[in-house]
Amino acid sequence: MIGAIETLPELDSQSFKQIVGTRASKLARIQTQFALDRMTALLPALRFDTVPLPTPGDKDLRTDLRDVPADFFTRDLDDAVRDGRLNAALHSAKDVPDPLPDGLDECWLPWREDPRDVLVLRRGLTLDTVVKPVIGVSSERRDAYARQQFPGAVMKPIRGNIEQRLRQLDAGDYDILLMAAAALMRLDLADRISAWIAPTALATPAGQGILALTFRAADKFWLRLRSLFVKPVVFAGAGAGSYDTCTVGAVEAMARCDICFYDSLLDTVLLDRLPPHARRVDVGKRCGNHRMTQHEINGQLIVAARRGYRVVRLKGGDPGFFGRLTEEIESLDAARLPYRVLPGVSSLNVATSGTGLLLTQRGIARGFTVMTPRRHDGAAGSVQAEARAALPIAFFMGIGVLPEIVRQLRAEGMDTATPAAVVFDAGSLEETVIRGTLTDIAGKISASRHRQSSAGDYSRPGLILIGSPAARTPYPRWGALSGRRVLLPCSVTLIPKAMDAVRDLDGIPLPLPLLRMVRDPGCLHVLQAMRDYDWLVVTSPSSVRMLMQQLPAAGIDLRALPRILVSGSGTAATFKHYGITPDIVPDRHYGTKGVVNMARQHLAAGAAVLRLRSRQAGPDLAQALTAAGFKVRDTVLYNHVSMQFASAAVSGTDDAASGVEVAKPGSPPENIPPFDAVFFASASAVTAFMSRSIPYDLADKTVMAIGQPTLAALTSHGIHVARLPLKATVGDGMAMLAAVMLEDDLKDENFYQNKGT
Repeated sequence: MIGAIETLPELDSQSFKQIVGTRASKLARIQTQFALDRMTALLPALRFDTVPLPTPGDKDLRTDLRDVPADFFTRDLDDAVRDGRLNAALHSAKDVPDPLPDGLDECWLPWREDPRDVLVLRRGLTLDTVVKPVIGVSSERRDAYARQQFPGAVMKPIRGNIEQRLRQLDAGDYDILLMAAAALMRLDLADRISAWIAPTALATPAGQGILALTFRAADKFWLRLRSLFVKPVVFAGAGAGSYDTCTVGAVEAMARCDICFYDSLLDTVLLDRLPPHARRVDVGKRCGNHRMTQHEINGQLIVAARRGYRVVRLKGGDPGFFGRLTEEIESLDAARLPYRVLPGVSSLNVATSGTGLLLTQRGIARGFTVMTPRRHDGAAGSVQAEARAALPIAFFMGIGVLPEIVRQLRAEGMDTATPAAVVFDAGSLEETVIRGTLTDIAGKISASRHRQSSAGDYSRPGLILIGSPAARTPYPRWGALSGRRVLLPCSVTLIPKAMDAVRDLDGIPLPLPLLRMVRDPGCLHVLQAMRDYDWLVVTSPSSVRMLMQQLPAAGIDLRALPRILVSGSGTAATFKHYGITPDIVPDRHYGTKGVVNMARQHLAAGAAVLRLRSRQAGPDLAQALTAAGFKVRDTVLYNHVSMQFASAAVSGTDDAASGVEVAKPGSPPENIPPFDAVFFASASAVTAFMSRSIPYDLADKTVMAIGQPTLAALTSHGIHVARLPLKATVGDGMAMLAAVMLEDDLKDENFYQNKGT
């Protein structure tokens, strides 16, 4: 019998133990351990006990899988979670029923395998020689595919775990099996794959190749842990009428999303901004014709967010103007799922400023009223003076006369307890909201002014709100970073990616551009001789981007590129962004030693290698490859130049003649906004950051770095880094930063047991 949560043994150090259930098969145990290892890499103080439990699908090996209930492979595990015998259960995501049983919550984990199905043939058979095969099928979709591809074949149900199915195949009970590639890959049985099936030929179920965790609804620990694996739902305004009224922020969010739920009243040209893989879901409502009820929309947003997708909820105009934003964010709040709201251009703006029907004019109209004649149930409501008088009020340009505004409102009978708020610097990194009532709001603003060291709050732009909106609390932050502010002293080219990574974890990015990539003028003639080399070795995403920028200047197209060896997944992903798949990508050991070992395994002896790098990267890798017997040309492709010294770096150079991209002089703002953490992606950025005359105190900040050179640079300045991510990528680095900060929160909230308590 599995012990109850309350009877967990006391641990010897700061740690927190959780009992996780899994099926008993070899595949289930391997993928469970894989996922838990990844979690403890993020949260080292976390401890897991795994407990195998049989499910109905493990006990009943006779029923055809095409006839089983949705929870056939999850029921007993999830029952144990709900009654407290397990803290959580780990499943193949495709086995988790939708909707979830009452009392459960879930998340899909980010470590995913190829979702495709494959054909596995009995040993000794080939697709060319098999005739009227007996095919093992386990679902209606696989049955339909096999009948279409193999006319005359015999379809026969198959049951059992992966190893049992393969034994039945090799014993002659079947000639061909249709299986999930992910299962074979995780069991190190990739050699049994006879042919891959394209998703266009056989669509795979949602969740194939993905692992899912189920846990009790409202379990505070697992909700916090889940925040590492989900991304904020983005509510974006699509503008009004034409696509060109959509904001840049909304377009950028669309370009990164996996699922877009969109309304009817928007220009559908905007949907062309979605990436090819993104799913489009029309949830529009027009004149009572609803494709989905509001409850269904809320549910779909929750499901998509739980599964780790980047979700954009695209609403016509501005999301907060009569767009049912409240209902949708409240459903996400109830599920403790993160979101962010991007304001949009309302039809009010387009219909007035866009047509000349201006709502405000000096000396004619100092303001206007906005309301809907519809009640919440759709029926007509009052628009008479009494109803209009009850509406919230917004005052522009009123900070200097706030006491007089309050005096007049109170004089005409407005309740002194009426909520009031002032928003300073709306939308900027210095945005500040001060709340109160008619009684005390002026005093609070005055006190705030006296606390300022500069001209004070009265000199800052502010919007005054009176009424119910002022009583609303700020949007809660359910993501892993929980609204923390992350300073990004990075190169200009890296900052957009770093900002996206911070937002994915529900943080606030503070860009601090320090470096610009400047091409080395001597690299062009080397690139022009690209065909002279057998292999190209590139070890950073920045080097890939600079290479792609310089190929046209060198007169080289992609067909001239030799085979490519990269140092890790981040560099490989950058190549893939340009439509290039590297030939060799190590799955571990990303440093010099790992690259040299991969070269020894895959490159011919004496191969001609072109090593492209930044000046800061140094010649160590090229020297090691030369020592390993390769003919190496070590070429500096670019230099990371500190922005404040950019002009000096090219002093005396005829820029037009040399073609050098010169970084214009500049420096980050002298007054950096307050921040909670700082993220370094290169040793060059550390050097540039520490050379600033602005005083920085990082002693009380969480510092994260990627790569050993960056760590060494920080250490040389006495700066502590909690731990490095497994992979030197921006995404992995930001995930580790979020995990470090989340672990501190968990300790502060007494989730972890402290020795001696």
